[in-house]
Amino acid sequence: MNVNVVGSGYVGTTLAACLAEMGHEVTAIDIDESVVETINEGRAPLHEPGLDDLLAEHVGTRLRATTSYADLADADLTFLAIGTPSRSDGSIDLGPLSAAAEMVGEALSGLDGDREHLVVVKSTITPPGLGRVREALATGLDRGDADAGALAGDVELATNPEFLREGTAVSDFRNPDKIVFGTESASALATLEELYAPLIESTDSPVVRTDPETAMLIKYANNAFLATKISLANDLGNVSKEFGLDAYEVMEAVGLDDRIGERFLRSGVGWGGSCFPKDVDALISSAREVGYEPPLLEATVEVNDRQPERLLALLDEHVDVAGERVAVLGLAFKPGTDDVRNSRAIPLIEGLLERGAAVVGYDPVATETMREVFSETEIEYADSAADALAGASGAVVATDWDEFAALDEEFDAMAESVVVDGRRIIERREGITYEGLTW
Repeated sequence: MNVNVVGSGYVGTTLAACLAEMGHEVTAIDIDESVVETINEGRAPLHEPGLDDLLAEHVGTRLRATTSYADLADADLTFLAIGTPSRSDGSIDLGPLSAAAEMVGEALSGLDGDREHLVVVKSTITPPGLGRVREALATGLDRGDADAGALAGDVELATNPEFLREGTAVSDFRNPDKIVFGTESASALATLEELYAPLIESTDSPVVRTDPETAMLIKYANNAFLATKISLANDLGNVSKEFGLDAYEVMEAVGLDDRIGERFLRSGVGWGGSCFPKDVDALISSAREVGYEPPLLEATVEVNDRQPERLLALLDEHVDVAGERVAVLGLAFKPGTDDVRNSRAIPLIEGLLERGAAVVGYDPVATETMREVFSETEIEYADSAADALAGASGAVVATDWDEFAALDEEFDAMAESVVVDGRRIIERREGITYEGLTW
């Protein structure tokens, strides 16, 4: 099939590359000329394991990138994979996605009446927000009642939410837990099933077929459940810490219950990234708009927000960091990515700076992106974990990169070997004053 993917962030670029791998002809469309140039050179515009290899293999054959919408109508379907950032009140900003939808509508306005085109929302938006995107698409088409969001008979809007994790997005696409199609017609469903047929057949993944709004709520409910599970594990970890017990031993046993499962029970400094914080906040905001206060979701956010300060309080018990060098190990919100959005390292660094510490940060891949948050006049950036630890009076672990598990004699170079581990990645040993959030 011939496919357009509008938006080349980690979701859009992964989608475009993986669809090309499945044998489809794919055009990636992005307004950023530098992103388009990077993709056409066979390189990913962001750090995502496996993505460079896919682009290098398929760019120039099945995949190309452009800033132009001119040939969009020649394809069978168009995905919208535009970011939906959070506003200060937790609601999502639909402006960029709506603008892209309108441009897609304009490109489809001259569509031959004998042809159909399916526009598929891959972006994460709340069910009520789908109406605004539909209206923007109708406005661009300039056919029918745009105010009511009515689309021409040859153009239909569907949803296909993503369940990709940064750092494992390519693997997640290739091995999905589920594939969700939100459509309003049999023809739209048939188009998506034809597109995904190679993946469905090779993985035998369950397919959920529903309406567009329900499909998007499935995405939000999925992330809200996982975020809540992590926050509950963190809260139980805090209780275990107060009792002087090992939370990991407790939760390992709890995870043996098949009603609960072992995944997402590792307590620590909390969740971050582009999905969980944004999606939980958006779901809370949307619920409030219809008159419902979701107390459990609000508590999920509250527990997560206080974890960094709990970690810093443990550091305070061992060292007064005012005027002292403190190493922050890990800047990305999770290993395998250079994304620092809502990274737990950010509130940790902010708390250390408020205490008067001289902060030095290290991350294998996320240093450059964190420089956009904290300049080199605010904190120092080290080239290695060893450099960050040298002469430090304390260290906090914010991201569980594998290389941190191998650290040993590097701690001996610290002025005071105080390590507060927010990810249970450092091994206790003689000569280290070790504190874990949960043990």
